[in-house]
Amino acid sequence: MTSLTDSERVALANTALYEAMEQGDHGAMSRLWLDDPDLEVSCVHPGWPVLRGRGEVLRSYALIMANTDYIQFFLTDVEVSVMSDTAMVTCTENILSGAPAEEEGQLGPLVGQLVVATNVFRRTEDGWKVWAHHGSPVLAERDDNAAAGDAEGPDDDPDQLLP
Repeated sequence: MTSLTDSERVALANTALYEAMEQGDHGAMSRLWLDDPDLEVSCVHPGWPVLRGRGEVLRSYALIMANTDYIQFFLTDVEVSVMSDTAMVTCTENILSGAPAEEEGQLGPLVGQLVVATNVFRRTEDGWKVWAHHGSPVLAERDDNAAAGDAEGPDDDPDQLLP
């Protein structure tokens, strides 16, 4: 049996982060985050300000879990980079979640969202732990022409420029 590489271990830790969210398992979420008095963790959920400190970050996950009936992540574009005791994962979170139900006991309509995320991990005696998470919503759809550079950009349409 071959042992896992650091990149594979980090990928597993990254997957565990999303599985903890899907399962609403705050205990697992807590075990996944770095608990080191010398290193402050941070988290940016889409549309939220920066959260700093383990307590504040874990409270945010507890709040999200308590107010989300259903959530599922389909991760794409996953890239893992490892340097010494620090690792970075970038990915696209294709999120499917349940909106508020019209009737009690029912699951509300499903809502999709795209978020690009960066997760930073630190190696510890207990394995790779999340040091930072940053999620940013994808506001524009990308088509094949955009990838080739053929699509109009904001500079092509003055109405699209920010004030």
